[in-house]
Amino acid sequence: MEASGRSAGKMSALLRSPHDRDIARLAVPALGTLVAEPLYVLADTAIVGRLGTEQLAGLALASTVLLTVHSALIFLAYGTTSTVARLIGAERGREAASQSIQGLWLAIILGVAGSILMAVFAEPLLRLLGGQGPTLTAGLTYLRISLIGFPFLLIMLAGAGAFNGRQDTRTPLVIAVSGAMANLVIELILIPGMGYGIGASALSTVIAQVGTGVAYIWLVAGWARAEQLSVLPAPAALATLAWAGRALVLRAVALRGSFTLAAAVAARISVPALAAHQIGIQLWSTLALALDAVAIAGQALTGKWLGAGDGARARQAAARMLQLDVGVGAAATVAILAARPWLGRLFTADPEVIALTATVLLWVAVTQPLNGYVFALDGILIGAGDMRYLGRTMAAAAAVFAVMAVWLFRTDAGLNALWVTLTVFMVLRAVALWYRWRTDAWLVLGSTDS
Repeated sequence: MEASGRSAGKMSALLRSPHDRDIARLAVPALGTLVAEPLYVLADTAIVGRLGTEQLAGLALASTVLLTVHSALIFLAYGTTSTVARLIGAERGREAASQSIQGLWLAIILGVAGSILMAVFAEPLLRLLGGQGPTLTAGLTYLRISLIGFPFLLIMLAGAGAFNGRQDTRTPLVIAVSGAMANLVIELILIPGMGYGIGASALSTVIAQVGTGVAYIWLVAGWARAEQLSVLPAPAALATLAWAGRALVLRAVALRGSFTLAAAVAARISVPALAAHQIGIQLWSTLALALDAVAIAGQALTGKWLGAGDGARARQAAARMLQLDVGVGAAATVAILAARPWLGRLFTADPEVIALTATVLLWVAVTQPLNGYVFALDGILIGAGDMRYLGRTMAAAAAVFAVMAVWLFRTDAGLNALWVTLTVFMVLRAVALWYRWRTDAWLVLGSTDS
C-alpha cells in the first residue's frame, strides 16, 4: 500500500504541478506567437512551391540567408526577455521600460546595417550556397525585396522580448497572428489570384513585417512615456546592450551557421534534394519554435524568480518546464508520423521531391523529444543569464558538425546522411546543457545578468 501510494504520488506530480498555471499563462500565448511567425516562411514555401521547383529552391537559398542573419541577432529577443524579467522580478519596472526602448533602437540600427550588407553581398552569398541559373535568379528576387522589411523584423524581436520579460505573452500573440494572417491573405491575392511570381511573395511578407514592427514601436514607446522616460536613443545604453549580447550572438551564429552549412550540402546533392530539405527544415523549425513556447516561459519565469532572489522556486519551475517540453516533443513525433504520407504534397507536386521529403520527415519526427529537451534547457539558461556557457558550448557543437559536413561534401553521402549529422548535432547540444543543468552554477540571484 505504501509503495502504491508513492507511485500514485509520483504520477500525480508528473501530471500536475503548482507551476503549471504560470507556465501555461506564458507558454500558451507564446506557442501561438512562435508558430505564427514561421508561418510567414511556411506560407511562402507552400505558395511558391506551386510556381515550380526552381522557385522553391530559390526561396530555400534566400530564406537561408535571411534566417541566418535573423538568428545571429536573436539576442534582441532573448537578451531583452532575460534582462526585463529580472528587473520586473526585482520590482524595477522603470529600468525595464528603459531597457526595452533602447532595445528597439538597437534593432533599428542593426536592421538597417544588416539590410545594406545583405543587399551588397546578395549574389555572392547565394552563389556560395550553391545557387545558379533560374534558382539563383529566383533567390535574388526574393532576397532583395525581403530586405525592405528586415529592420521591422528585428523590431518585432526586440518588442516581443520586452513583453515576454514583462510576463505578457498575449500581446506578442495578437501582433504575430495579425501579421501572419495579413501575409497569407496578401500573398494569395497577388500570386494565385493575380498571377504574380516569387517577388510578390516577398512583398507580402514585407507589408506584414512593417505593420507588426510599427505596432511594437507604438506599444513600447507608450510604456516608456508612462514611466516618464525619453524615447530617444542613449548611445551608452545601446553600447552596453550590444556588448551584453555578444555571447548570444556567438551562440546564434554557431547554430544558424550549422543549418546554413546543411543547406549548402543539400544544394550540392541536387535541386530536388534542396527543395525537400527546405520543406523538412521549415517544418522542423516551425515545430522547434512551437517547442520554444515552453522555453519562452522558461526565460520569463527563471529570470523573474532569480531577479526576486528565489533560487529554489526557479529550479522547481525549470524542472517542470523540462518535463512538459519533452512531452510536447513526443506528441509532435506522433503527429508528424501520422501526417507523413501526404504532408509533402502540401508543398510541391514534384514526385521526386515528395519522395525525398517523406524520408526527411522521418528524421524530423524522431528528433522532436530530443528537441524539446534542448529547447527547454536553452530557455532556462537564457533566463538565468548563463549566456557565456551557452555561447561556448554551441560553438563547440557547431565545430563538430562542420567536420561532419566536410565529410558529407567529400563522400556525396546523400540527404539521409545529412539528417543523421543534424541529429548528432542536437545530441551534442543536449549533453552540454544536461551537464550545466545538474549543477547550481546557473542559479545566480539578483537583477543583473551573470
